[in-house]
Parts: sequence; structure tokens; C-alpha cells
Amino acid sequence: MSTIEVRVTGKANEADGICSYELVTLDGAPLPPFEAGAHIDVHVSAPSSSSLVRQYSLCNPPGETHRYQIGVLRDANSRGGSQAMHDHIDTGSVLHISAPKNHFPLVDAARTLLFAGGIGVTPILAMAETLAARGAAFELHYSVRSPERAAFRERIAGSRFADRVHFHYDSGDAAQKLDLAALLAAPAPDTHLYVCGPQGYIEYVLGTAKAMGWPQAQLHVEYFGAAAIDTGGDQHFEVKLASSGKIVMVPAGTTVIKALQEQGVEIPYSCEEGVCGTCLTRVLEGVPDHRDMYLTEEEQAANDQFTPCCSRSKSPVLVLDL
Repeated sequence: MSTIEVRVTGKANEADGICSYELVTLDGAPLPPFEAGAHIDVHVSAPSSSSLVRQYSLCNPPGETHRYQIGVLRDANSRGGSQAMHDHIDTGSVLHISAPKNHFPLVDAARTLLFAGGIGVTPILAMAETLAARGAAFELHYSVRSPERAAFRERIAGSRFADRVHFHYDSGDAAQKLDLAALLAAPAPDTHLYVCGPQGYIEYVLGTAKAMGWPQAQLHVEYFGAAAIDTGGDQHFEVKLASSGKIVMVPAGTTVIKALQEQGVEIPYSCEEGVCGTCLTRVLEGVPDHRDMYLTEEEQAANDQFTPCCSRSKSPVLVLDL
């Protein structure tokens, strides 16, 4: 998988536990263009560890090709990526990144509601930049524990859309807290909602919207990480490669991707959590045990594709289009 070599030309503390990084090419050449909602894979190396690949949303204004900007939260439950970024990546560091990918694109709408929880503001910021440039009707609701945890406050305050941003703090008085029931009480067919942040926050926003009658087609979401899944009851199963008829055993505790790799079969993957969709694979026979956050409920119910980085099988054999 080809990558782009970039240098970190700026690192800044944006809030408690959150740093931003500005990335440019080594030779000053333009970076690939991107649209709001896009993310990049960042290959992170730290002392005494192998290279990690993590996904970070681009938060600078779309249309900029002279730089990328990402924001990284130091996650106490990190698998190593965010800690390595905070502790070992500084101005001058060289990184390898992917071209932008977008599983969270804006659609044309008469009105847009943007909801950001914590570090989930990164893709939402790029959306606000795009909508403001179009002169579109929108508002952004940004929820954090306290003002000290709100990233990019100065940038927002100086932006052309500052008057459309509403901050909601857990630590503040009741009047400024997020009142979803009021905001989402009257769903309109020409209004679309976008949400990004911790899983609990996302479930709160989406759950309220659905309870208020919002259609699934008007709700758009991006998860940063998958929920923990109880794997205690996992059993072994087999995958069959349709092209060759080869059968590969997938033991409990081993992902489909790892089992296939051991047999020399490579599937492109990135997040390993069922969030990004990079490894999405067609299923020709069998019933997947979907554990991803990428496919919609309807797509999962079709059982014709799955994410082999984390999903398993409910049937003894899965026949894959490989």
C-alpha cells in the first residue's frame, strides 16, 4: 500500500490532552485534495514498538493542499497510537500517511446539524468550514466536559461561523447544556444530522433523533473506535476462498485477517476495529457475526459483506469472494 512521506511542521496543545499536528510533504509538493469528513491513516513508530497504523480526521479547511492538520487525543485506553503521537512525534518528525479516505461525506441539504463530542470535533470542524464557504444553513453543537477540554476554541472564535457554534459543558450551568430533545423535536425532510465523538455520546444523539422520528437516511455518523465485545463465547469456524476452494480455519481468539495472512492471503486493512471499512469483503455463502461499526443495520442484515478485521461467523463456514 503506497504512502506519502510528510514532515510535522507544527505541533500545538489545543486543549487538555489534545494536540494538533500540521503535516506537509518533504519537497513542498501539494498533498492530495480532500473533502470534509475525510481521514488519513498515519503510520506511527515509537521506541521499542512496531509501526502502528491509526486513523485521524483532517480538520483543516478542505481545499487546502499545502498542508494537512489532525488533532490527537491522548487516550488513557490507547493501544499505543495516541501515546506515541503525544510522546514521540514532534515538530520535525517524519511520518508516512495514506491519501485521504472519506466514509463520512457531507450531502447537499437545506439545513445541517453538526454534533461533536470531545475529539469528535475534528471532522466536524472541516464540515463547518465547508458549509460556511457554501453559505449553507447549519449550526454546530460542541459538547465537552469543561472549557479546558474544548479543542480549537481560538480557531472557532476567529472563524466566519463562530456565531453558529454552541458550546455545551458538563461543568457549566443547566442553561448551556445540550438539550437534544428540543433541538431534534421537529425533524424536517431537508435537514441532515452529523455526529462524531465517544460512543456513548453518539448513541445519545442518534437514540434521541430516532426517538423523535428522524429517518435513518438523514443521520450520519463516524466512530473513532469500536465498543468492547465479549469474546468469551467465540468458537472456531472456517472460511472458504471462492476463487480456489481453499479452506482456512479461524480459531477462537484469531481474526479472519490474521488467519488468512498466515496462509499467505492478504486483505488490505487499517483500523482493525471495524470502523474504517478498508477491509470490507464480499460474503457469498454463510452468515457473518457482524461486530463492526461501519456497516448500517440494513447492510449488516443483508449478510453479503463483512469486516474480517473483527467480525466472525455464525455459520460453520463463510464463503468469501477472494
